[in-house]
Amino acid sequence: MTELALIVVATALVNNFVLVQFLGLCPFLGASRRVEGAVGMGLATGLVLTIASALSYIVDRLILIPLDLAYLQIVAFILVIGGAVQLTELMLRASAPMLHRMLGLYIPLIASNCAVLGVALLNSRQSASFIEAVFFGAGAALGFTLVLVLLSGLRERIDETNVPAPFRGVPITLLLAGLMSLAFYGFNGFARL
Repeated sequence: MTELALIVVATALVNNFVLVQFLGLCPFLGASRRVEGAVGMGLATGLVLTIASALSYIVDRLILIPLDLAYLQIVAFILVIGGAVQLTELMLRASAPMLHRMLGLYIPLIASNCAVLGVALLNSRQSASFIEAVFFGAGAALGFTLVLVLLSGLRERIDETNVPAPFRGVPITLLLAGLMSLAFYGFNGFARL
């Protein structure tokens, strides 16, 4: 159990896909204007990350490797991610219609999020078991949601302050992202995979 907790902590904090590996920067910078939207986007992407991690591990270990089709890994994972996005969209439409309307176009864009494919590819290389694959995906989801909510909270506060004109908008957002990346670098060595 300790090893699974370390996988989650290492994936969420030490090897955060957004701030350390620079995957998923588009939704990180684009969908982080308000905390409510960031939470919704984080949860939806997190669900896709976890489902895609589990399913890609199954497809890789039970289909691609035994049939010597490892060269089709990216294509297979893209299909798995597309299915996971559709499943997530159906679940959100049924269980949280307001969140589904609020996220709107962002839900289909999760399929093109490079972090989701990156997690699936790294997961297939690093995870030794199905349970580890699921926890790896959950840790990536937690890390993605955490940084998305943190940045949106900072952006909301920055909008209320008097920022010099040359730093308004994208420049201050990139500075905040850089400072967050440095802060997450402080977790380096805490729990390394």
